[in-house]
Amino acid sequence: MLNWANRFSIFCFLDNHEYRSPLNSIECVLAAGVRSCVKFRQGNGLEQLQQFISEKSDWLFGHLAYDLKNEIEHTISSHDDHIDFPNLFFFQPEILIRFNKKELIIESSGKDEQNILDEILSIQPSNQPTPQSIRFSNRIQRQEYIAIIEELKQHILRGDCYEINFCQEFYAENVIIDPLNVYRKLSIISPNPFSALYRLNDTYLICASPERFLKKTGTKIISQPIKGTSRRSRDTTRDDQDKNKLLNSSKERSENVMVVDLVRNDLSKVCIEGTVKVDELYGLYSFPQVHQMISTVSGTLNSDVLFNDIIRATFPMGSMTGAPKKNVLDLIEKYEKTKRGIFSGALGYITPDGDFDLNVVIRSITYNAANRYLSFQTGSGITFYCNAKKEWKECLLKAQALMQALG
Repeated sequence: MLNWANRFSIFCFLDNHEYRSPLNSIECVLAAGVRSCVKFRQGNGLEQLQQFISEKSDWLFGHLAYDLKNEIEHTISSHDDHIDFPNLFFFQPEILIRFNKKELIIESSGKDEQNILDEILSIQPSNQPTPQSIRFSNRIQRQEYIAIIEELKQHILRGDCYEINFCQEFYAENVIIDPLNVYRKLSIISPNPFSALYRLNDTYLICASPERFLKKTGTKIISQPIKGTSRRSRDTTRDDQDKNKLLNSSKERSENVMVVDLVRNDLSKVCIEGTVKVDELYGLYSFPQVHQMISTVSGTLNSDVLFNDIIRATFPMGSMTGAPKKNVLDLIEKYEKTKRGIFSGALGYITPDGDFDLNVVIRSITYNAANRYLSFQTGSGITFYCNAKKEWKECLLKAQALMQALG
């Protein structure tokens, strides 16, 4: 199906890899081709997106890039961006395919659905090119990274912020890859519940995210921020030890509760007073590469709240920024070396009823096929009591599966 989808210059494939959760409503979905779209690099994009949602009342797929913060929080982004996703893009697909183990649903605006299925089934696997040896560079070297973390801790000491998510970029230039093949490899190495392969002309997102940003069902809204990471081990005794160490880490728990408080505050701006609650605090979930500490926050939306209002109240997500949000956005701009772009933004869908499900774009490879630039970013939450060398190691741990997928 993905080989078939690659004939379209724009498509979005979302796969939860059969993670069982009462919150997961669609196992696998592909949106391909464009009937209409809305796209913004800067300016009043959210207002135009809201108008687009209201006019279409249809399935819409797309992304919100991190730098949409400039519209919401009146900040700036002056760093280089070699991938070049727009700040906002949503499209109404020509063809929509939803499926699980029990059924396959194909919807098309102009093509016979049976013909689409026949085309997909007749596609022969493509001959995969021999992967080239990729040499990665860091925007920030280890000693500089450690020095920056110490500076951020001084900001925390002075009261400028309580916690900040600091990220760094790994990149390679003049690289040719097959994004479909890389996605297949990444899905084998690190299948995660918010995985995606997203093509927007020459730009690709190859995503193995474990994190949900926001899900709306009727009047209920939920967010599931991640804060707290430890490595997996093949040794079951060591693996259990690492899991318990994470669960009982005062540093990781303090990070998690800070982001939970931020999410509660964000949701309270659009929810009925008294309905915002923490459904699960310090939930421990195991994925192929790492153990993660995930909390769930929910609320009941006010009756007059629109998609636009919800995003303005909550974006960028607290797990990828910190607290207080406005202050850390400025510090991130000061100390990071690369524009985040779609990384730490959100990708997902909006239904005809106005419900939606959006992930957090992390554990992801971005690629611009036109300029042959490949990039991925990793980060961690910085608190006053963190150890800069351990934070560096956490960044490398989060990069491990991405590097393996790239050979």
